[in-house]
Amino acid sequence: MDTLFFWASKLVWMVIAPGNFLLILLVAGCVLLFIGKIHLARILLSASCIVLVVISLFAPHTFLLYPLDTRFQTNPPLPDHLDGIIVLGGSEDAHKSEMWNQVSLSENAERHLAFMALARQYPNARLVFTGGGGSLAGGDEREADVARSLYAQQGIDVDRVTFERESRNTYENVILSRALVQPGENETWLLITTAWHMPRSVGIFCKHDWPVIPYPVDHASVPGERLVIHFSLANNLRNLNIAIHEWVGLIVYYLTGKTSKLFPAGCD
Repeated sequence: MDTLFFWASKLVWMVIAPGNFLLILLVAGCVLLFIGKIHLARILLSASCIVLVVISLFAPHTFLLYPLDTRFQTNPPLPDHLDGIIVLGGSEDAHKSEMWNQVSLSENAERHLAFMALARQYPNARLVFTGGGGSLAGGDEREADVARSLYAQQGIDVDRVTFERESRNTYENVILSRALVQPGENETWLLITTAWHMPRSVGIFCKHDWPVIPYPVDHASVPGERLVIHFSLANNLRNLNIAIHEWVGLIVYYLTGKTSKLFPAGCD
C-alpha cells in the first residue's frame, strides 16, 4: 500500500505541479488554435499568460510559505540533555554524488549544518539520518550514503550515526527510522528539517507516538516581505511549486491518516 501511495503521489504531482500544469495549458491552447477552436484557444492561452505574469511579478508563493515557515519557533530553547537528534534527508543529490565521486548537495544543505553543529553540542545524543531514494526511476544511489560521506569529511564520527537508507518519502522516513532506533517512551528527541517541511513532518512523528522538538532551518520566506514585486519567473515558479506541493502534502497526508492533524503544531 505504501508503494502504491508513493507511485500515485509522484505521478499525480507530475500533472498538477504549477509549472507542468501551465505547460499543459499552453500546449492545449496551441492545439486548439491549430484545429480551429479559436475561442477556447484564446481562453486557455490568455489565462496561462495572466497567471505567468502574476507569478513573475507578485511571488504568490510567499503567502503560502510564510505560515509553514513560522509554524514552529526558529532557534528554539534547547534542553540540557537530548537523547537523540534526527535529520531528514532531501538535500542530497545521490546520483550526481555517485557520478562525480564527490558530495553533491542542494540548497537545503542547512539541514546538515545544523545536524553537525548539534551533534557536537550534544556528544552523548544518538544521531539518526533518514533518507533513501525518492525517484521513480529507482537506482542504487541513496541519500544516506551521501550524508555518510559528508559527515566523515567534516569530522563527525559516523559510527555514532544510524543511517536509514530505504525510505522514499517523509512518511517512510518516520516509519523506518522508528523501527531502527526504537525510541523510548520518555526520551527527548530533536528533529531537523526545512522550515516549510516541518509541520507535515511533526504531524507524522506525532501520529506514530514519537514526540520531537522541532528545529526548523532553511526558511524560504522573509518576515515582512510577503508582498514584494520582484520580476523573476523561474525563481517564483520554483518556489510556488514547493509551496503548493507542501500544502497538498499536508492535506493528502491528513486525509490518508498519515499525520495527526491537518496543520500540526505539536503532539499535544
